Amino acid sequence: MTQQTLTLQTADGPMHAYRVAPDGAGRLPAMLVIQEAFGVNHHIRNVCHRIAEHGYVALAPELFHRTGHGLDLGYTDMAQVMPHFSTLTNAGIRMDIDAGLAALRADTRVDPARIGVIGFCVGGFSTVLAAEHTDAKTFVAFYGGGILRARPNIALTPLIEDAGLIRQPILLIFGGQDQSIPPEDVKAIDERLTALGKAHRVVTLPDGGHGFACDDRAAYHQPSSDEAWKVTYDWLSRHL
Repeated sequence: MTQQTLTLQTADGPMHAYRVAPDGAGRLPAMLVIQEAFGVNHHIRNVCHRIAEHGYVALAPELFHRTGHGLDLGYTDMAQVMPHFSTLTNAGIRMDIDAGLAALRADTRVDPARIGVIGFCVGGFSTVLAAEHTDAKTFVAFYGGGILRARPNIALTPLIEDAGLIRQPILLIFGGQDQSIPPEDVKAIDERLTALGKAHRVVTLPDGGHGFACDDRAAYHQPSSDEAWKVTYDWLSRHL
């Protein structure tokens, strides 16, 4: 596999993005990988490698480029995280996703007709935002918070009212033990997408908490993570 850091241009300045691609020639499907609230860190880079091992080009843009570059923030010190996380906006994330998707479409290893988006935590929120406002082929959102209701002390705004804009299939994965996304919110999201006739699947892993798929966090729950990735790769094989 090849790995490199690209510099993408946005209206708010340069943005670094971590790219991993399988060896060889020929065009492949690709996934835009959207970070958690902790930067394009070891976990997100590892996700890129994991996805590349399954035959996809993976690209992870640094959403925090407006407040720093190369940020790899710890999981236990939210005081370090919030100065970056609290400044994220829906419009800024859309800008960064558009830049990432454009880079993948221009990538000589990528089939531009087979590009998806996957994200975790705030990246899960961002994946739903991408589903509402981009033409990517499919979407996978892991435990995205703030989809249904606003969260305190951050600038991001809920997405559910624009769910009618979703045009392509979306998979949403949640943890049954996630204290930040209660079951009634998951149910409301599922019901809204169903009422709108959107192609979607909502999966709740009953023993997983928030961040269950990250093996760098105390919240990691391997059985839930293994099942979530199994569901994810099955989804991508059918939709990408």
